[in-house]
Amino acid sequence: MANRADGRIYSHMKEMLTKTTAAAAALLAVATGSPALAGAADGDIVQVEVLDGGMTPRGTHLGALRITLQPGWKTYWRAPGDAGIPPSFSWRGARNVRSLSITWPSPEVFLTSGYRTIGYHDQLVLPVEITPETPGKPVRLKGRMQLGVCRDVCVPAELMFDHQLDSSAGRHPAIAAALASRPWSAKEAGVRKASCSLQPSQYGMKVTARISMPSAGGEEVAVIEPGNPKLYAGETTSRREGGQLVAETEFLPTDGKPYAIDRSQLRITVLGKNHAVDIQGCSAG
Repeated sequence: MANRADGRIYSHMKEMLTKTTAAAAALLAVATGSPALAGAADGDIVQVEVLDGGMTPRGTHLGALRITLQPGWKTYWRAPGDAGIPPSFSWRGARNVRSLSITWPSPEVFLTSGYRTIGYHDQLVLPVEITPETPGKPVRLKGRMQLGVCRDVCVPAELMFDHQLDSSAGRHPAIAAALASRPWSAKEAGVRKASCSLQPSQYGMKVTARISMPSAGGEEVAVIEPGNPKLYAGETTSRREGGQLVAETEFLPTDGKPYAIDRSQLRITVLGKNHAVDIQGCSAG
């Protein structure tokens, strides 16, 4: 897994995180009248450890990254909102890993000085399921996680981890709780239909999703992710029209070039008071 291309990608992610962090901190400082904090978070603010969850019935290894924050600090979901900082990962140095998948627990919605962000406070447990390259051989989970942590201001943090997973470990309650708090699937939430219409805008593409589903409770916040790293999604607005939730956003290219949008790759997350819903793809409409 470790190669020069991975190193270049990691360096690029680090540069982009630094720029995004500075911009987010500056925005927050303007909104609150507080000075932006320079530098990076230290180990007293945020720490990471790898948890063992043993083997799954499918023959994969289950582990988790547990991120612990000092009281009052928060970090962000994969789609962090207006002024949030998206986390990124590098798995350089991992061994016997053919593929891995991360399960994100349902996040919270924060409103700070008029900016909506999405993330977690106090602690975040990210379950990681690993398919080994060679079954029966040890799996080493090694890498770095780059993330933003915020209180009155935002600062970047880089967390390094290196752990050989214990295949004989039993069920870990923290991993089980994180898996249980994942968003409901469309089927579990009773989603009857999700359709998306596309309309060119001045700089990108406006996306309108119409989702036939029961309420997730309270004020529903929808997030539409493009499924294409070359596209950036603006803030999603949402409203109820009877039995439908209507969500609208705009996709903008990160490099100014036009890109086709594949509706099957769109991911819509609805965050409600009672539960969250994860909808994979939508039909034309």
